[in-house]
Amino acid sequence: MHKIKTDILIIGAGPVGLFAVFEAGLLGLKCHIIDALEKPGGQCSEIYPKKPIYDIPGMPEIMAGSLIDNLLEQIKPFTPGYTLGETAERLIKNEDGSFDVITDKGSIHNAKVVAIAGGLGSFEPRKPPINNIAFYEGKGVNYMIKDPNQFNDKNIIISGGGDSALDWTIELSKVAKKVTLIHRRTEFRGAYDSVEKVQTLKDKSLIDVITPSEVLELNGVDKLESVMVKYNGLNKSIETDYFIPLFGLIPKLGGVSDWGLEIQKNSIVVNNSLDYQTNIPGIFAIGDINTYPGKLKLILCGFHEATLMCQAAFKLIFPDKKNILKYTTVSGIQGFDGSKKKTDNSIIKSID
Repeated sequence: MHKIKTDILIIGAGPVGLFAVFEAGLLGLKCHIIDALEKPGGQCSEIYPKKPIYDIPGMPEIMAGSLIDNLLEQIKPFTPGYTLGETAERLIKNEDGSFDVITDKGSIHNAKVVAIAGGLGSFEPRKPPINNIAFYEGKGVNYMIKDPNQFNDKNIIISGGGDSALDWTIELSKVAKKVTLIHRRTEFRGAYDSVEKVQTLKDKSLIDVITPSEVLELNGVDKLESVMVKYNGLNKSIETDYFIPLFGLIPKLGGVSDWGLEIQKNSIVVNNSLDYQTNIPGIFAIGDINTYPGKLKLILCGFHEATLMCQAAFKLIFPDKKNILKYTTVSGIQGFDGSKKKTDNSIIKSID
């Protein structure tokens, strides 16, 4: 079977994994990214694209989705490859020192260095304990929202009490025929602005909010047609086209947990005093998925870890080459696609 070969194989297309492509590109190293999601960006794209981030250096405020857009533009000259919608499962160490990583769909990737940048790891939605919910998955039950336009002129029930439930109630109220928000408590835990916006939508009768309440069962022959909710001690049936439970995510390392890596509390232990390498030489872990004394799960810390990882990766891939640190302000950027970025205002001229 055909192998996808690269210098650094990055597992995880979140912000840290994407930035690693840029740092690797500056060193002339090519990257390929595996991600379980269908598009790059990780949780920034999938869960909270419209949430502002305030601690990215030089960016007083940037939406999570915009951060991903900027990173994709930044790494474009280095033409990374992508295997999306697949999960890294098996690891094979080859005689030449390289690694083969095989996905759940059988794709084979070969690299001298593997960088695990999986954020919280592969994750799956936290599902409500409703007996027949699996039957309706893809038939009216959605755990994530990829395209709001899918819900144009539809009846929607959202269940949850956090930021995600509040934000999507606000967004989908703009396109849906009717949105009903259900929560088992009367209080919501989320951004003040979001809670106030939902309150305003309810006051204007633009949405329904039912609290305290919970969904007991789902009904429909071939697809979802209605849900049974418990409210004020009574069971009530509500017609709907979609039921969207937003109860958060359950982090899992997935197949990576079987690779022989040292793991503590669902995080991969790394050597933070040197290069964020794991207990297996050639395999690194960067970003929220790793752990070490003093670890902070911040995107900006992951950017730093990615930078040092790439420097160490260069030494592993080219042990006989000397890497001289170059500043982009001086050397610019030479893309693999032939593009160049350089500000060169210098000349050689004597002053009389």
